[in-house]
Amino acid sequence: MDMTLGGFRSVLTGLIGFAASLVLSLLPEAVTLRLLDRTAAARQGRDALAEREDGIHVLLCGAGGPLADIRRSGPCVAVQAGEHLLMIDAGTNGARNLTRFTVNPGRVEAVLLTHAHSDHIDGLGELAVLRWISRVSEQPLPVHGPPVVSEIVNGFNQAYTADCGYRVEHHGPEIAPPGGGGLAAVPFSMPGDGELTTVLETEDGVRVSAFAVLHSPVCQAVGYRIDYRGRSIVVSGDTSYSETLVRHARGADLLLHDALASRLTERIAVAAESRGNWRAAKVMRDVPSYHATPAEAAQAAAEAGVKHLLLYHIVPPLPTRALERVFLSGIKDVYEGKLTLGRDGTLISVPLD
Repeated sequence: MDMTLGGFRSVLTGLIGFAASLVLSLLPEAVTLRLLDRTAAARQGRDALAEREDGIHVLLCGAGGPLADIRRSGPCVAVQAGEHLLMIDAGTNGARNLTRFTVNPGRVEAVLLTHAHSDHIDGLGELAVLRWISRVSEQPLPVHGPPVVSEIVNGFNQAYTADCGYRVEHHGPEIAPPGGGGLAAVPFSMPGDGELTTVLETEDGVRVSAFAVLHSPVCQAVGYRIDYRGRSIVVSGDTSYSETLVRHARGADLLLHDALASRLTERIAVAAESRGNWRAAKVMRDVPSYHATPAEAAQAAAEAGVKHLLLYHIVPPLPTRALERVFLSGIKDVYEGKLTLGRDGTLISVPLD
């Protein structure tokens, strides 16, 4: 058992949670229901992002990658820029985590996909349904991305055709307006080598731009830069170290960069081999080639002069604080700015003032 300070805190938190659960389990039913009523009423109408001051606010609705992790769901980034709520990628549990962290999915105006890997898109169907019913939307959810986005959207719409019909019939058009379910593809051409291409712009000054990143064999992979009234954030998507990303992240207030600790995945590969699982070993040895290490992400942040680095798409899973320390080792040697290791629910604000 890890009995470092971090380990002790984890044990203490677990004991407190267990004690609270035990006390709640012993309450009379009437008291339990009254607590439920209060909790449900308190959450109604709340929105953790809409209530914040003007600026750019970033919520990790999914800080992990394709591997199961109790602290980190599939890649999903909610961005509140001014009055606009955008989502970059829609990985596993991302849509549910919006409601978990008291953000109304009905306010999502658009999704921006970085690429077509399954862990970045598999929550799109659920997001579309939650947004449709919460918003009482009469138009499908716009999904922006490279040309492959059209195939992705067509597939999800086919898969959810029956579900949408059931909901209209069950809830009625006043709750589920016909035609409002599903997704609408908004493809853009892949930016040229080194280019920054505007793909979404609002009248009140939010500008979203895309740039190509390195994720071969994925040929349609992009990162995004979001600018709003002098503030800016950059989201890498999945990439190895990229000079293009460094160029377009220069001076940004916040950089979200994927990170994979290859020395940890190699140990998993060795363990898999020792058990005869050569398939898992090969996968663990394949993935480092198209992801940045934590130190490489930090190097990119340092070269771009970014004020704050937020690591997300964390691979492999980090079930203990001790492993988190190993994951981050070496970063301070190359980056002096603020550093955050992302978890589901991590919220970082870049206010205007």
